[in-house]
This record gives sequence, structure tokens and C-alpha cells, in this order.
Amino acid sequence: MWQAGKQWVSARKGLVAVAVAALLIGSGLGIGLAGGRVHQTAAGAATMAPGAGPVRAPAGFADLAEKLSPSVVNIKVTKVERATGPGFMGPEGFGPDSPFGDFFERFFREMPKAPHEFRQQGAGSGFIISKDGLIVTNNHVVEGAKEVTVTLANKEEYPAKVVGRDPKTDIALLKIQPKGTLAAAGLGDSDRLRVGEWVVAVGNPFGLSNTVTAGIVSAKGRVIGAGPYDDFIQTDASINPGNSGGPLFNLQGEVVGINTAIIPNGQGIGFAVPVNLVKNLLPQLEAKGEVTRGYLGVSVQEVTPELAKSLNLKDKKGALVADVTKTSPAETAGIKRGDVITGFDGKEITEMHNLPPLVAATPIGKDVPVAILRDGREQTLRVTVGRMPGERDELSPLAERGPGKWGLALRDLDTRTAQRLGLNPGDGVLVVAVQPGSAADRAGIRTGDVILEVNRQKVTSVKEAQAEAQKDPNAQSLLVLLRREEATLFAALELK
Repeated sequence: MWQAGKQWVSARKGLVAVAVAALLIGSGLGIGLAGGRVHQTAAGAATMAPGAGPVRAPAGFADLAEKLSPSVVNIKVTKVERATGPGFMGPEGFGPDSPFGDFFERFFREMPKAPHEFRQQGAGSGFIISKDGLIVTNNHVVEGAKEVTVTLANKEEYPAKVVGRDPKTDIALLKIQPKGTLAAAGLGDSDRLRVGEWVVAVGNPFGLSNTVTAGIVSAKGRVIGAGPYDDFIQTDASINPGNSGGPLFNLQGEVVGINTAIIPNGQGIGFAVPVNLVKNLLPQLEAKGEVTRGYLGVSVQEVTPELAKSLNLKDKKGALVADVTKTSPAETAGIKRGDVITGFDGKEITEMHNLPPLVAATPIGKDVPVAILRDGREQTLRVTVGRMPGERDELSPLAERGPGKWGLALRDLDTRTAQRLGLNPGDGVLVVAVQPGSAADRAGIRTGDVILEVNRQKVTSVKEAQAEAQKDPNAQSLLVLLRREEATLFAALELK
């Protein structure tokens, strides 16, 4: 997360159980595998089975820190923003119709202007997962970065390539070409973590490289409104701006989480993405640069005590189906609004937020049993899992063919998105995906941006955007005007 972080306040209601304000913990931009497994245990650490008596605190973490620090890296990023400047604004009372209007307009026009492009720098952390240079970090650390530099614990610096990104889990995979073999961290099992267990965070808070802090697991399964797959580990190990993407280790020296967020103005409240959520994504990111997820086609919500009573349920376990998408795998299988999903592919669903990550991790085309409660009766339906819509939206020729391979997936602007941004349908096209490492990615374009103009020509549909981009088939650059939340800015796409 970035140091001057953008406050993360969830606006989701009804379909999300809990939301708290959280802050990404990279620093700077003004927003936020196998090999070399480490099994060193902290000196003097004592572990005891439940009920075996009081557990002593570790005598120290020095041996663990010495073993693990070489696998942790510092990540520096550079981003180039392009801004539009205001038109002529003379002193109050001396507008264009004033007798002095021409004088002031000429005066301000001839004044040195601020550069239209400016560079922003940020920093975060990461950890090595393969001896040949694969590195895991947070997506928000490298999103939109034009340059990424990795500094190892021995101070060696390497340029890094963004191999793949997954904004929904805030994970990114980088690759460097090291001179020799690197120390790699082993991936543990975050499902086995227990509340109260000791953990160690290593990272680069405020640019202070290889800072080691320790604490305990304060809670598991936290939902903070960060995305559809919230399932955070909460810890009181000190996490600060610049720690984003760094590892959270257990006392066996295994990575059990990726440090991601903090509570603004909170003390001892940090959040890490469980490593088990990430394990299955890494091969896809390495091979394809993106993640393809399973799809059920239901909107679910928490079963509250009031709803449980109204639906004549014995308890409030499960995920209540609030809606079923037409022609989706769920509708085909016979799932209906009002059903309570209590199991998926043999795994129990005790809370609403248990379901989305299980569905997402299921291979496309797999036939799975889904346990439901309908009118108080238990049933099991068979569902063939589909592909998540939007993971590979219709890619326009901007992303697919010829010299115009800019790395953009676009969609016509829908009414809801337009209203949220204060626009009208037809006031541009929506960016639904950005190919990692593409011209669009290097230019800092993000999913959710709205493209208003292509090469200074207004566009109202994907078809118009395609036509403008293809006017010169030999063009090596493309200028687009973007709307991002409340800001309007230019982005220059350049082919390598």
C-alpha cells in the first residue's frame, strides 16, 4: 500500500457482512514454488498442544530473522502521469472581455508551463519464491508502474518485469534475472494457523530495508471490504507503509501471509492475504499473466439471525442466495433465490464469504456437488462450474491484432458506471482489463478507467475506439484521455 495511502472505505451493503476502513501499505505514489524452503525455528521457541499448559514466548527471533531476511526484497516503482493544465485564467476582474484581457492572456500564455508529464515514485516489499528470481508482491505496489526495480538484501539491484497481476486478490508476480542462485522462501499452510500463534513480518517500512517485527495472529477470516475474496489474517506484528507485499512468516520460517493493509490511525492492526489463497494463482500468473476463475452465477449474502428466523432455519450457517444470474451454471443446476448454500464440492460453507474463493479456485468445467437448504429441506445439486465473466471480456482489436496491440479490453459504458462517475452512457468506453506488461499497462491505465478520447477524438463506443486506434496501422503510439474517479488525465501508450 502506498505511504500517502488512499483510504479504503467499503460502500458495499447487504451482501457483505463486515467492512472496516483499511489502508494499503505500500509507500509513495500518493494513493498505497518450490526451491530453497526454509525450516529454521526461532531459538528457544516452545510449541505446546492445546490443553497442555501455558505456552512460553519465544526466547528470540534472531536465528529466524538471519535465515529469512535474504529472501525478502525492496521494490521501487516509477510511474509517469500525464496531466492537463487549465486554460487562460487571468486575475479576477480581468477576463477575456476586459480591456486588459489580451495583455493577461498573452502574459500567461508566454509564462513557462509545468511539464505535462510528471514522475511519481513509490516503494513496497516482496519475497523470492524461486531461486531463479520469481518474486511475489502486492498488485497495488506495481499497478501502473513504468519501471520496477528490485533490491536484494545484499544491496544488489535488478530491473524487474511484471509477469502477472491479479487485482481481485491484490497479488502480483515479478521476475528478475539474478547473477546467481537466490535464497527462496517456502510457502506454508495458512489454514493451519491458530489465533494467538506467533508470526514474524519482514519488509521495508518507510524505506527502512529488512525491518523485522513480531506479533501474534489476532484473528482469521477478516472481511474488510477490500474485494470479493476477503479472508484476511489479522496480526499485531508491526506493519507500516512500505511493508506491502512483504511476507508474514510462522515460526517454522514458512510464508503464511502477504502483508497488505492496515487500519488508518490504528495501532497493532494489520492484515495479510493468506498464502493458501495465493498458491493456486501463482502458476496461472507465471504461465498466462492473469487468473481464470470458476463461476457459479449467484449473489449471496450473510444469514443473519433475523433472516434465519424468517426462513425457518435452525442456525445462521451458510450463504443465502439473493439472486441467480440467468443462463448461469447455478440456474442450469436448479439453484433458486432463497436457497441457502451449505456446502460446495465437499467443503462446508459456514459463512457467506467462504463460498466465493472456493468457487473461484474450482477448475472450469468441473462437475461439483452443491449442498443447499430449501424450505428447510437438505438437497444436493450437481453444478458444472463455468468461467468467470469479465476475466476474459471481449477483447477489442486494441488488445488482439496487428501493430495496434495495446493491451486493452474495452466495453461500452453502462448506465450504472456512468452515473457513478458523473457521466452519461456514451461518454466514453470502460476499461475492463489491462494486459500485464502491455503498452496500456506501462502507461498506467487501470481497470475501471473510462477512455473519453483516442488521439484527441471523442469516442462513444468500443467500435469508435477501435476505428480511431486503427486509422494508422503503423502507429507506434496512442494518446488517450481518461476519466479516473474525479480526475481527468492523458495517457500515452507506446509500443516497444
